[in-house]
Amino acid sequence: MAEVEEKAKQGSTLRHLVRALRSRNYRLFVAGQGVSLVGTWMQHVAMSWLVYRLTGSAMLLGVVGFTSQIPTIFISPVAGVLADRWDRRRLLLVTQSLALLQALFLALVVLTGIVQVWQIIVLSLILGIVNACDIPIRQSFVVEMVDQREDLGNAIALNSSMVNGARLVGPAIAGLLVASVGEGICFVLNALSYLAVILALAAMRIPPATKTGQARRPILHDLREGFLYAYRFGPIRSILLLLALVSLMGMPYSVLAPVFAKEILHGGAHTFGFLMTGAGSGALAGTLYLASRRSVRGLGLVIVRATLLFAVGIAIFALSRDFLLSLAALALAGFGGMTIVASCNTVLQTILDEDKRGRVMSFFTMAFIGVAPFGSLGAGTMAGIIGPRDTLLLGGLGCLAGAAIFARNLPQIREKVRPIYLRMGIIQEVADGLETAAEQPPLRESGDLKSDGA
Repeated sequence: MAEVEEKAKQGSTLRHLVRALRSRNYRLFVAGQGVSLVGTWMQHVAMSWLVYRLTGSAMLLGVVGFTSQIPTIFISPVAGVLADRWDRRRLLLVTQSLALLQALFLALVVLTGIVQVWQIIVLSLILGIVNACDIPIRQSFVVEMVDQREDLGNAIALNSSMVNGARLVGPAIAGLLVASVGEGICFVLNALSYLAVILALAAMRIPPATKTGQARRPILHDLREGFLYAYRFGPIRSILLLLALVSLMGMPYSVLAPVFAKEILHGGAHTFGFLMTGAGSGALAGTLYLASRRSVRGLGLVIVRATLLFAVGIAIFALSRDFLLSLAALALAGFGGMTIVASCNTVLQTILDEDKRGRVMSFFTMAFIGVAPFGSLGAGTMAGIIGPRDTLLLGGLGCLAGAAIFARNLPQIREKVRPIYLRMGIIQEVADGLETAAEQPPLRESGDLKSDGA
């Protein structure tokens, strides 16, 4: 009898862990996106190896990485406006189709033997532009795929779990394929993987969204409106600023990890690979932790604690000279970093106004991805001046400062969130930390926005 009860309890726990999958559209998304993410990581590894094989230049590796991320700063805000105006599913069909064509062209130039570095840089820039459009649209589309609003946090956590699961599987497959048959096959398989997402999107049944006729207004008008909304509403502003700070000062630890693997831990490529696996494993654990939470209540405090763990993990890694300690430190940093990002995503998605969802998620994309190239550039420059160890310690201190400021503002953040739930008649859901809601708050008046502070 006890064994039967234990099995039933385990089954109930598993169903709770993946409860967002009870939504048909989200199940389709997970199936398609899971395949595509493995292909994406395969292409990422194969492209980096291809550039280094052709040039032997670490600088050109940085150039390729920079061109793939810098479009986010300039293009994501416009994509956010389009996400608030047009059908998001159709927009994603366009972006995924363009990404497929990019992978096919990359495979073509490699397999025919005509590949040159400038072609890779141009194709990397094209993919960066496509991703700058795709990411905010995809983030704002999650809420349309989930039937039950209370499953939104779980859906975001499961999506992050897929990313980190693919981060562990994709590079391993790419390494085997590159060593045996070359880089070209990785690009072919990535192109084919996009078909899974396209077919999943085509099979979804999404109720037509009611748009407010804003398409006739200039894009800059809508962009300004979204920026003022995010800036004047204290909770959104605080979350975006913390995320940007972490991305600028903390996340570049991965750029300096090869230096630590070789110069401090006296290892090679395999040491670097193990370190990145440790960080990925910690990130995966973080997403599973968030998926297991029965409520998103208290996420404000979770963000503070995760930022502290992230900063401590970076600092320990910077000071460590032992491989196992460095591995554990990066696992801790990976857990904290992914918990920060997924928690911030969940909070934003649950407190923003529906008609501004695309624009706010584009600012989220800018804060997380768009700032990253500048952080990487700054970390590389600082490492050359003060050394990699002090550079990471400085980044960890910056993250600690960000956590302290966010913690100090947390009472004001709770105060600004509370009236939203009061107006919605769900005051019983308000507790310590940031709360979620079963439906979106009504559009707030401009006068209310002006009175908000962090």
